[in-house]
Amino acid sequence: MSIQAMYTATTGLTALSDAVDITANNLANVNTTGFKRSRANFEDLFYLEKQRAEITNSDGISKPAGTYIGLGTQISNTQRIFTQGSAIQTDSPTDMMIQGQGLFRVKTCPDVGGGLAYTRSGNFIKNRDGNLVLANSDGYLLDPPIVIPQEATQVQIQTDGVVQVMLPGQTQPQNVGQVQLYRFANEAGLADAGSNLLTQTEASGQAIEAQPSTNGMGEIRAGYLEASNVDAVTELVSLIKTQRAFELNSQVITAGNEMLQTVTHLR
Repeated sequence: MSIQAMYTATTGLTALSDAVDITANNLANVNTTGFKRSRANFEDLFYLEKQRAEITNSDGISKPAGTYIGLGTQISNTQRIFTQGSAIQTDSPTDMMIQGQGLFRVKTCPDVGGGLAYTRSGNFIKNRDGNLVLANSDGYLLDPPIVIPQEATQVQIQTDGVVQVMLPGQTQPQNVGQVQLYRFANEAGLADAGSNLLTQTEASGQAIEAQPSTNGMGEIRAGYLEASNVDAVTELVSLIKTQRAFELNSQVITAGNEMLQTVTHLR
């Protein structure tokens, strides 16, 4: 009946509204360092079974197909897409870009990921104590920690993550730390914590630690940052398609209402 069509279209409006919110978040973060865009995955809901396919008629011949009426859709999950973002040259020696697979790890407050979180954002700076910290609103400490001596005249981060500094009176650079990278069996299972951070979950599995350029990890590119992988044109096309689908579902509700009006005016 037309009232069922109205309820079915309502599920479409709800799901598409959430999809617009996801697209809006992607576009809002088009300039966010290391941001990875998300997409909405849809799934159909359960079906009203009018007639089974295996029912046989009086001649013993089974029906070739059944009659099932779908009852709408919903968003099954949001999937973060970990494609590589483009390189932005900054010439800042403590900026780092991961060319390939891997995540940086930072120490957070205990209520965020149990004290540890992961990020593709490599905009690190020195705090007053010389520790490398993430240049976000909270300034989380890079883990394992790396301390740059106050008297260092030059900082170099190698592609394998070795951090070297030049000290006054010395002719050879000194190693002061090693940047480690982390990956997960299911990166899509990581939870979004805001502030460019992702946290481990049961769905993501345990973090796998390795040095850059080893065990499938990417290389470190010092003096560069990874741009957001959001493509504004693609997101705008997705927004238009979602908007049109929203309008079509709205028209279904209008049509269902008109059909009910016709029924109520029958004499």
